[in-house]
Amino acid sequence: MGEEKGMTQMLKGCSLSDKLCFISHQQYEIIIIPVFLVGGSLIILGVILWLFIREKRAQQQTTGLQGTAPVPPVRGQNGEAGGREGSVFVPLKETSVESLLQTSTEALAKLQIPREQLSEVLEWICNGNCGAIYRTKMYPGDPAKSKDVVLKVLKEPARLREIQDFLGRIQFYQFLGKHQNLVQLEGCCTEGEPLYMVLEDVAQGDLLSFLWTCRRDVMTMDGLLYDLTEKQVYHIGKQVLLALEFLQDKHLFHGDVAARNILIQCDLTAKLCGLGLAYEVHTQGTITSTNTVPLKWLAPERLLLRPAGIRGDIWSFGILLYEMVTLGAPPYPEVPPASILQHLQRGKTMKRPSSCTQTMYNLMKSCWRWKEDNRPSLRELCSRLETASRTADDKAVLQVPELVVPKLYAAVAGISVTSLSYIYSIL
Repeated sequence: MGEEKGMTQMLKGCSLSDKLCFISHQQYEIIIIPVFLVGGSLIILGVILWLFIREKRAQQQTTGLQGTAPVPPVRGQNGEAGGREGSVFVPLKETSVESLLQTSTEALAKLQIPREQLSEVLEWICNGNCGAIYRTKMYPGDPAKSKDVVLKVLKEPARLREIQDFLGRIQFYQFLGKHQNLVQLEGCCTEGEPLYMVLEDVAQGDLLSFLWTCRRDVMTMDGLLYDLTEKQVYHIGKQVLLALEFLQDKHLFHGDVAARNILIQCDLTAKLCGLGLAYEVHTQGTITSTNTVPLKWLAPERLLLRPAGIRGDIWSFGILLYEMVTLGAPPYPEVPPASILQHLQRGKTMKRPSSCTQTMYNLMKSCWRWKEDNRPSLRELCSRLETASRTADDKAVLQVPELVVPKLYAAVAGISVTSLSYIYSIL
């Protein structure tokens, strides 16, 4: 009876003379079901397309020039974005080179070195970002007493903006002050062109080259020991941490901690160099797109172009420990540089090298925790290194039989071959 009443109501709209009458509720069932099916399919396709685009963007972020990527924005110690706090950038108010040099010379009066104190005999080292870099001698006061220094010369002719940048780098080093584990600024010559930046000379060269030499069967060479023990690895690592703590106290971070950016002295004193990224972040609040760093040393947040901070340096420090204990092996040797982000996203890390103790490997893995807040602080890491150093082996020499082929190393590490030569890249 209920069905008959419902049918009667639906047929009220039909005339007795109509030969054909459609029942409307049957039409709706035929239309609505396909609409739901089509709509659901479109939603699924949209989700798939979104996931595909996101994956492509992640791949593009990790594909830089020869395994390098641009540096992301900076974050402060509390996680906030960094900026120009305490900026030492030379203001570009002057419209001529002469007026700019006059203004800067007054600001850098305490750093000025008379040019006659510098020897005219120059030993070319390499070409840096600002110009040629030489080794020479300086004769401060007593002509009989000379001092080896490194001379960074601003290339000529230089534009007003290039001069401003060069002067800003000198002022930045003046702002930093002195630290035993940072390369020291001796002074400058900026009263006229060519402009000079005078730096202390660490003649033994970079740590990466030293590690490669340790692979050879050589006991000593030019007064420098070419044997490295586990205890000495901790010794060098602690000095790097002290330099990073010094930068952190000034609300800075390094951005490219690696063996190639550490200089080594005869007594195994380590001096952190390559402060160009710290300078640009401090003065401009960002990094220019032309400045790139090798992907395999970067923390995940850096690879994802998220704001960077000191915790990214801690990740890179773990890579540095790996470099030292393997005597200069490239990180992730089985992973192409452009695929490193996907490798890390799968939760994979480097395996323990045969020459590495479990204690040191645990230190490395603590630096490689995905979440920044889960990594140890610089102070905590320094304390753990001191503890490990007390029981570390100081007799057994680290040994790796294979010699390094620079071109092969560069391809695996994702860096240019030219950057492997001795480069005094302080700023």
